[in-house]
This record gives sequence, structure tokens and C-alpha cells, in this order.
Amino acid sequence: MTRAFAFLLALLFAFGPTLASQSNDDKIHDQVMMKLAGDPDVKGNNFDVEVKDGVVTLRGTVSREKFRQKADKLTKKIKGVKSVVDELTVKVQ
Repeated sequence: MTRAFAFLLALLFAFGPTLASQSNDDKIHDQVMMKLAGDPDVKGNNFDVEVKDGVVTLRGTVSREKFRQKADKLTKKIKGVKSVVDELTVKVQ
């Protein structure tokens, strides 16, 4: 029993920070998606959101430059976002 407990503690210390970061990244991802989907200017655009250690990468297309800027601005306001890598392209339809 004691060995099993020690093993579990070792796993927790080894992987705990990674799991916490992953969980936080998942929360940030969900919040960014909800924020972008809920905004009347940027909703309906095609976004791919990736989060790694609080750094959010936005990919996809928007129909206007001001929508690209707004998506970037909205994302930066999310708690836990350290920075935004904007890979959005403007595609006039």
C-alpha cells in the first residue's frame, strides 16, 4: 500500500504541472471560442483556435480586416491568455 501511494505521488509531481497547464489551456480554448462566437462582428467566420501554455494561435479566414483585429483584441481579453499569434487571413467574398 505504501509503495502504491509513493508511486502515485511521484506521478503527480512528474505530470501534475503538465496536466494543470493542459486543463487551463482547454478552458482558455473554450472561452475564446465562446467569445468569438458571441460577438456579432466576428461570429460566422471560420476560426481554428489552438492554445499551448496560454499562447493562443488563431487561424482561418475573416471577411474584413477590422474583424481580424477584433478577434485578436477579444482573445487578448481572456483571462490566462499570455499572447496571441494571429494567423488569420482576410478573404474578401
